[in-house]
Amino acid sequence: MQQHLLARRQARRPSRSRTLTGLLTAAAATAGLLLTGLAPGAQAVAANPYERGPAPTNASIEAGRGSYATSQTSVSSLAVSGFGGGTIYYPTSTADGTFGAVVISPGFTAYQSSIAWLGPRLASQGFVVFTIDTNTTLDQPDSRGRQLLSALDYLTQRSSVRTRVDASRLGVMGHSMGGGGSLEAAKSRTSLKAAIPLTGWNTDKTWPELRTPTLVVGADGDTVAPVASHSEPFYQSLPGSLDKAYLELRGASHFTPNSSNTTIAKYSLSWLKRFIDNDTRYEQFLCPIPRPSLTIAEYRGTCPHTS
Repeated sequence: MQQHLLARRQARRPSRSRTLTGLLTAAAATAGLLLTGLAPGAQAVAANPYERGPAPTNASIEAGRGSYATSQTSVSSLAVSGFGGGTIYYPTSTADGTFGAVVISPGFTAYQSSIAWLGPRLASQGFVVFTIDTNTTLDQPDSRGRQLLSALDYLTQRSSVRTRVDASRLGVMGHSMGGGGSLEAAKSRTSLKAAIPLTGWNTDKTWPELRTPTLVVGADGDTVAPVASHSEPFYQSLPGSLDKAYLELRGASHFTPNSSNTTIAKYSLSWLKRFIDNDTRYEQFLCPIPRPSLTIAEYRGTCPHTS
């Protein structure tokens, strides 16, 4: 009789293995529900580990400063070769890991001070930015291009902030002669992720060799490098398969990029974020094509972007 009752109790009592299996299954199901509810942000991070900073808004990309506190360090011309030294601006925090980087060249007869406003503005949005001086103020675009690349190599290999830089995510910018130099640099180093010539000047008008996503910025009142003979043919000659855009500033001159400018900053930042960081959160500011406005005379581009 006792054996019969014991057998009945054992039959009603689930085994430890079945109980453990059930608990694990329930836990997995609960975790799945939690991940379903919380996953969008986590999945976004997993899908793109290069996103830096909060989700952008029109106000945030037009702001004078982004979410990152920044520091800067000077680089003496005596400590480098291939370019004339400069200033590196970078996010102070290392909590988010490494950052993409961009080197910026000034124009003919100009010094880094002429494009210095872009340094802290872009760095505070999550980039390492190197504004450089050139070997002479009179050198030509091909020389500016080589100097941009030398500065990138210094930044990623020898600089005091090299551990903060992701050497696989680099871009170039430049004003006037430096803008022409940014095209030269992108032509020479196809691994670059972004190029932005600002009212660029170059005797070479055709760039079918470029493989770097390029934002060409011109000015409707430019008499030094008129858009009809510089920025427009630059843009038109870029490969049709390339992610590219042409922004013509309204009421602007050749020297507009030498002063803080919200329109230049807004679209340069969006371009760098989209292609150096592969941050598709910024696609909304580039596609659909921005319409003419008080500050934009014309905008052309390839949308949607393929990179």
